[in-house]
Amino acid sequence: MNTAHTHYDPLSRALHWLTAIAVIAAFILGPEHFGREMHQGLDPATRLDIVVHESLGLLVAALTLLRLLWLAVRPAKPQFDMPAWMQLSAKATHGLLWLLLLAVPVSAMLALGTEGHPLTLLGGIRIDELPITANSSLASLADWGEVHGLLGDVILWLSGLHAVAAIVHHVALKDGVLRSMLPQRR
Repeated sequence: MNTAHTHYDPLSRALHWLTAIAVIAAFILGPEHFGREMHQGLDPATRLDIVVHESLGLLVAALTLLRLLWLAVRPAKPQFDMPAWMQLSAKATHGLLWLLLLAVPVSAMLALGTEGHPLTLLGGIRIDELPITANSSLASLADWGEVHGLLGDVILWLSGLHAVAAIVHHVALKDGVLRSMLPQRR
């Protein structure tokens, strides 16, 4: 069996799973009512969940950009025979996931900048002002904290659908789609 045609390359698999873990962890640690607590004087650096959430958000953004760069030069991805509707559905789901992987961190930066919240990261890194987003013409278009929360929910639901589809491919269709993103057997 030629694994080049049955599996994604090791870097694509590693980046995929690292991104998935970071998204899930960021969602779990996403502080509820963060904006309200900030307006009441909470310093986000005093809350580990906020610091880890924001650090993971930057990690997701960095991994996504790295994955997009790798996508442009990586070896060919595996191809599977499936009906046209299934291929279209997979492409649409992947496209939406890529869009959300970029939009969720961007909406977070817009929320932080427009609401005057600092960006607090692991290692004691703190950026008190994000003037680029605060002065952006996008700043007044939406409540970016609400947008960020909604997009975070959507990416989790869509990721869940993506995982269920992979399991259906593995259990019912037995076509190797899920196995293509798992470590190769020796």
